[in-house]
Amino acid sequence: MNITVYLGASFGNDPIYRETAVEIGKWIAAEGHTLIYGGSAVGLMGVIADTVMENGGEVIGIEPQFFIDEGLLHEGITKTIATETMAERRLMMMDMGDAYIAIPGGVGTLDEISEVIVMATLGKHARPCILYNKNGYYDPLKEMFDRMTSAGFVTEENRAKIQFAGSLEEISSIVENAKL
Repeated sequence: MNITVYLGASFGNDPIYRETAVEIGKWIAAEGHTLIYGGSAVGLMGVIADTVMENGGEVIGIEPQFFIDEGLLHEGITKTIATETMAERRLMMMDMGDAYIAIPGGVGTLDEISEVIVMATLGKHARPCILYNKNGYYDPLKEMFDRMTSAGFVTEENRAKIQFAGSLEEISSIVENAKL
């Protein structure tokens, strides 16, 4: 299975974020999945790619040419796909993924997982959209989605497509039970 992971291009200020990237990377490799990610060698992006590769897994990085030109490309991954724009990158990462996981990250992470969620709620795919809520990182976003639902802007059916997992076991269960 191709697991698209959205995560920070920096490390954040808590070691738990790096630990989360390592945890997900080891799981992807152990399960025989392929990591699909943004292609960079920096921050948590580099950590997850290194972890998957060190544990015998495959990694496909999708990187806009301007990031490659800036020297951000991870040179040690299985395969790199260059795109012209961020929009092309997001679309390709979504198209290639069988499941999507957002671990802690910044506005880029939020942008990417949001697009995947929107497409799920529009019925364009039925693949799992998971926010790894390690240490409550995504609690405010969960509260916002719940508020959107209670205010009548998101249906209960669509709210159910946005999954928050507090552990790797929950993520694994969601992915294993997905009807792909």
